[in-house]
Amino acid sequence: QVQLVESGGGLVQAGGSLRLSCAASARTFTNYFMGWFRQAPGKEREPVAAINSSGNARYYVDSVKGRFTISRDNAKNTVYLQMNTLEPEDTAVYYCAARERPGFGDWNIARLYAYWGQGTQVTVSS
Repeated sequence: QVQLVESGGGLVQAGGSLRLSCAASARTFTNYFMGWFRQAPGKEREPVAAINSSGNARYYVDSVKGRFTISRDNAKNTVYLQMNTLEPEDTAVYYCAARERPGFGDWNIARLYAYWGQGTQVTVSS
């Protein structure tokens, strides 16, 4: 069982930055492939980014490439999402997720992640 706790959300103006953190309770954090998803009001949950267990492979949805960076610190059992040049369209609840199955072509499929955090709100004003 893995518990995930997100933090770092808030209100920011367009063009600003935020860094989200996700702390995991896993005994062996390196067993887990980690992802970030988001859900805007009235919309389905969508993938944002993912990172493999060692941190040397990263995946992004096209809309955030060049603006967002996912990283992890395995010594701290934490995964991060650095978000720069934020846009109003980035407004959503952001969720951290974990799975034991390694990801590659299916990193963006939410149902393959077994563990989820409670989410953190990100609001970008225009």
